[in-house]
Amino acid sequence: MREQSVEQVASTEEIVIVSEETATKPSKKSNKKSSKPFKKAKTPKTEEELKKSKRKKRIIIVVVIILILAIAAGAVWLFCFSDIFKKKTDDQPAEEVPTEEAPKYYSRLSGLEIANEAENTKPIYCVQIPNGADGARPQAGLTEAPVVFEAIAEAGITRFAALFQNAKAEAIGPIRSLRSYYLDWDTPFDCTVVHAGGATDAIAALHAGGYREVDESLVYMWRNYSSYWAPNNLFTSAALLEKAAADDGYSSSNPQTLPRLTPKETEDLVAAARKNAGLDQPENSEDSSENTATESTDSVTPLVKEFSVNFGSVATFNTVYHYDENTNTYNRSYASGEDHIVYDCVDTDKAQPDPKTDCGLARQVSPAAVAVMNVDEYLDTDNYHHVIQTIGTGTAHIFQNGTVTRGTWKKSSKSAQIEFKDDNGNTIAFTPGQLWIAAIPNSGGSVRY
Repeated sequence: MREQSVEQVASTEEIVIVSEETATKPSKKSNKKSSKPFKKAKTPKTEEELKKSKRKKRIIIVVVIILILAIAAGAVWLFCFSDIFKKKTDDQPAEEVPTEEAPKYYSRLSGLEIANEAENTKPIYCVQIPNGADGARPQAGLTEAPVVFEAIAEAGITRFAALFQNAKAEAIGPIRSLRSYYLDWDTPFDCTVVHAGGATDAIAALHAGGYREVDESLVYMWRNYSSYWAPNNLFTSAALLEKAAADDGYSSSNPQTLPRLTPKETEDLVAAARKNAGLDQPENSEDSSENTATESTDSVTPLVKEFSVNFGSVATFNTVYHYDENTNTYNRSYASGEDHIVYDCVDTDKAQPDPKTDCGLARQVSPAAVAVMNVDEYLDTDNYHHVIQTIGTGTAHIFQNGTVTRGTWKKSSKSAQIEFKDDNGNTIAFTPGQLWIAAIPNSGGSVRY
């Protein structure tokens, strides 16, 4: 039998002694069992168990070290790569935050862009401007008028009723007398009528109707004696017209305007007109064969590049318009071949500029749209002045965006605005820019294109 070590013998003896003491010691309550459980003595670990315990501890230590190293490596990786990512992000251009576009405003009178909506209610002035060959040409400021009416005033000579709003011209004119039919066309625009006298019936209607007016007045007008001669030498300016309005105590107009196309609608119509005319075919189109080209040519609707408006037998006042595809406007000339030119008279730095010496070179009148109305017209009892139909209906031709539209015009009353409609009854809206409206007589007048 293997001898036990001293420590093991001592442990055994202690256990025996404790057991004996427990057995011989009397119990305080002999009739009850002890509530404390008996503690079993711990058996000493064997050498094999001690080795296993040490191995466990070593494994745990190794695992802990590995975890610590892994966490440290992860932290280093995150630090390094987050720095690189941040650098890449910093190198990338910042994403542009879309800015809200400023609102755009358009003139109800011209269809062109204006600074703000308040400009649509500014005063409107209807100025009577002559077109005679007796010294009235070239006129001044006429290109600033969003709407111009043209009709015969007397003896086959045409005259203009030109509407101005928010104008800047420092010379507008010459200014001549009023006719009743011009007053009828002016009325829906709620304008101040600017004139120098007029026919008896026109003046009577003007005063009876309570219209605002600026008659011949050297307070708001001046006469130019150096380059023009009477009666075609009376001029005004945008500033003087504004002063007249302020002195008269009003600052706004409430016009019935003619409908206008938006810039986008105009762009689409121009593109459609060019496509219909076969002008915008793809360069490498498969439809380039001879047969297809012939069919395409037969089916296209050509652009109306030129048309003439004849008021009667006096060729001096008959007009010709040439379409400019680059500007989408119509260059206006007289049948004689002379271009209709006018002076802009802007930024002259003179209170009463002389158009022919202070306003630079005159430029050609080029409206964006031309509406031609056929009207009943006849000589007045004096066999000199004309009487023109304004209330009623008649045929019309509308030239804009390189095309022509046949239709009708209608004006139901003096205060009502003219309505232009195509042959299908659709209301015609006009291209933004200057609108030229010509009234030609049913007898003797004509449109050719």
